[in-house]
Parts: sequence; structure tokens; C-alpha cells
Amino acid sequence: MSGNRFWCLIFICFCLAACSPKTRTNKSPKKETGKKEDKKDLASEKKFTEANISLLIPLNLNSAKIKSGSKAELEKSAMAIDFYQGFKMGVDSAAATGMNFKVKVLDTRDNNVQITSLIKSGQITGTNLIIGPVFPDGVKFITNYSIANNVPIVSPLAATHPNEFNNPNLISVVNNIDLHADKIGDYIRREYDPGKTIVVLIDPKKTGDEVLGNPLRDYFQKGRGTRYTFQEYSSVFTLETKMIPGKQYAVMISSSDRAFVVGSLDKLAKMKSAGNAIELFGHPNWVKQNYNTEKLQLLRTKITSSYWVDYKSRAVINFVRKYRQLNKFEPGEYSFKGFDIGFFFGQLFAEHGAGYLKHLTTERYDGLGNSFRFVKDEKLGYINNSLFLLEYKNYTLDPIE
Repeated sequence: MSGNRFWCLIFICFCLAACSPKTRTNKSPKKETGKKEDKKDLASEKKFTEANISLLIPLNLNSAKIKSGSKAELEKSAMAIDFYQGFKMGVDSAAATGMNFKVKVLDTRDNNVQITSLIKSGQITGTNLIIGPVFPDGVKFITNYSIANNVPIVSPLAATHPNEFNNPNLISVVNNIDLHADKIGDYIRREYDPGKTIVVLIDPKKTGDEVLGNPLRDYFQKGRGTRYTFQEYSSVFTLETKMIPGKQYAVMISSSDRAFVVGSLDKLAKMKSAGNAIELFGHPNWVKQNYNTEKLQLLRTKITSSYWVDYKSRAVINFVRKYRQLNKFEPGEYSFKGFDIGFFFGQLFAEHGAGYLKHLTTERYDGLGNSFRFVKDEKLGYINNSLFLLEYKNYTLDPIE
């Protein structure tokens, strides 16, 4: 890792100025109520000139594991630095509107004792928004502080279901697995004739398989997909013996175990080549795994993802160029995520001031690698329900929704 990354490993408190590319924010129409209270709210929002943001990330400055070169700890720190650098560029871009930002970058060390120390020392007192911690245990730990002080907390990277936190002030950016299952189910409902289609779940029920298997099963057995004939097997080899000629098969695999997936793809590709009408829906983790592209394309494989970057877009090209200039290396996944979160929430502050939270569900954001459409749950907080459906086609993975 280059020295440039580690010069960033310090406590930082600064105001930011504009310097980075911008992405498009689409706003929903706002209703005019004409009430006096609304006018007061608008007046107070206009007076708001500086946003205080606390960014809690695991830089691990004092970790002996970092100093000794522990790979896991180094990767955590690298992730935190990439996210921070992208986040800073995002807030910089939002600052171009004239809003001042006071950002505290605080090292959680991935340790709840350290988070307690930050709270007791007053480091996050008076903040308008907390972003982080990035790991679920830290988000759970800081929940009581968030509720007691009525401070919104952004969970920026964890896909954990918000019902594990039970915090009405939580803002969940990454889509939970139930939303992935809904995306697949809703697509099948729109595109497949229930009279001609059999929906099949392949679920080996090994460790982790039921995380996606359960919501998919519920969708077609208890939810909106009950009009379809639904079948479930532990492997595609069992499916082959049960197939009905003339039927369209929408096959969903709940596993991301590489050996299991490779064998399943091989068999499904042979079944497809033999004349069976099969289309495949895979696990979100397949995006980060490497499988035979020709077989994935043959099966018209589709995968849900909360993150996708179009490297041909002008906004992305500008961001990559600017990131290289500032940081002397290439932006990664967490750099893009950091930018989108920094720019989106920076724009919210710039446009709506202290009352930004009231507008969270009306903003529509399409960024460099993420899209945000938040809905509010009175118990679970604000949940981003926008995610991509990607399809393997022409030797690439592009969004069809």
C-alpha cells in the first residue's frame, strides 16, 4: 500500500470546498401546504449555513496488527481510507452550492470501547449526522446514543436487515436481502406468464443459503408470487428429472458457494442446450465471483446488486480522473460509495438545511455507483429500496432495471 493512504490516517476536522465532479439528483415535486409552520421551517432551513457531520470509520491508527502488517486489518484500513477519500470528494462537490461543512473523521478502531470513548469525550456532540460505524456490531452499539440524542445515523456499507438494529433514526443505504428477493420476484411477475412458467428455487440449505432462500420461498409461497407454480430442489440434478416439456423455467439459486454454483451452471447449460426453456437468477454475491460467462449468457442470468458503475459515463470518467490526481491511485468500490453518500447527504444539507431529514424520502438520486430511493419505517428508520437488476449479455454485466 502506498504511503499516500496512510498520510490520511489522522483525526481530521475541516471545512470543505468544491473540487470534484457532480452527479445528477432528481427531486420529487414538493407540495405547498400554505401553513405558517411550514414557512417557519423554511426560514430556519435558510438560516442554516454549516452542517456538522461525524464520519466514524475503522482507520485502526493504534493497532498493533496494522503495524505488524496483518492482512485483515490492513484491508479494513484500506477500505476505510478509500471510503473517506471518496466521501470527501462528494462533500466537496456539494459544498460548491455555498454550504459549509464541518466534518470530523473519527477512528473507531472497529472497537466498541473506542466508540464509547468518542461519545464520552464529546467528539460527536452537536453533530447533525453520523455516518458509520461501517460494521454491524458498531452500528448496533451506537444505537442507544442515536435514539437518546435523536441523531440520524447512516449505515453506509452493511447489508444487515434494519430489524436487527431497531433504530427509527437509522438510514440504511445498502439494500437488505429481502429487497433483493423482492426485486427478483417482482421482475418474474412482470415478465413471465404464470400459466406457462414454473418458478424453481435451488437451495442446498447449507450455511448461508437460507439467507436468500427464505425470502424467495416466502415471496412465491406466501407473498405476491402465489399465482405461479413453485417448486424447490436441493440441486439442479433433481430438477432435471422433474421437468415438464413446453414449460418455461425461472430458476433461482440461493447459494454463492463456488463449487456448488459451478456444477449447477454446467448442468443448467446442458439442459438449456438440450432444448429446455430455462432462465437463471443468481445470488447477489455472484457479482464478485468469477464464473463461465458463456454459460451465464446462455442462461440469460440475472443478478441483483445495490452497486454498479458505468465506466463509460462522463461523470464516472471525471471522477476517476480527479481521484487519480488527488490520491495518486485508482478509486475502488468504496471510493465510489463514499462519493455518492457524501454528495447525496451534502446536497440534502445544502438544499434543506437542518430540516434535511424531512426531505429524505422525496429525493431521488442516481449517482456514480449507487441509486437512492428511501422509504420510512416508523420503527426501522429510513430504508433504501433502490437496487439494480443486472444481466449477463455481450460479455458484460449491465443493468436491465
